[in-house]
Amino acid sequence: MNKEFKDLPKSVKKVIRYIYQDASYEQLLSLEKQVKQAIKIRLTEYEKKEENTYK
Repeated sequence: MNKEFKDLPKSVKKVIRYIYQDASYEQLLSLEKQVKQAIKIRLTEYEKKEENTYK
């Protein structure tokens, strides 16, 4: 495994292993949707924080 993977939190590593080994097609679609939504929300929070920093 590469260095980037080793540096990830344990919970994220477990999810990635689950995706590679056990997730069904339907579970993969659900996980993809949830992860994309969580990332989008978090990026929006960062962008708002950055806007407030430069005001």
